Amino acid sequence: MLGIDGCLMRIMEIPGARSVTLVDGASGLAVAAAGRQDGVDQHEDAAGTTDVVRAVLACPALGGTDIDEIIVGGAAGHHLIALVDAGFDGHLFLHLLIDHDKGNLALARIGLRKIVGELTEAGDGR
Repeated sequence: MLGIDGCLMRIMEIPGARSVTLVDGASGLAVAAAGRQDGVDQHEDAAGTTDVVRAVLACPALGGTDIDEIIVGGAAGHHLIALVDAGFDGHLFLHLLIDHDKGNLALARIGLRKIVGELTEAGDGR
């Protein structure tokens, strides 16, 4: 069974991972975080990322509730936001920051999907 701390440790092993935050989308608060948060508090990160997730989910043109990940690209790296669909109360998502030069977005997406799948199995009590 993969717990939250184990999940975050495994995510930080993804090549190029700089930081990861597990966020409660209902409240906008950080549940847990790992990695370097250069100049950004994990709770600030959680609140800002929650605004992005809410905006995307509220947009009918983007499919609304059919969304399972959001990617935002920037000069310093890629922000990969994975919505966690599990038997947990609330709406959880993971925000992974991947270094632009050291990471690979495609491999990070595959790795994150696998780890999220393991976490949701643990949340379902399997």
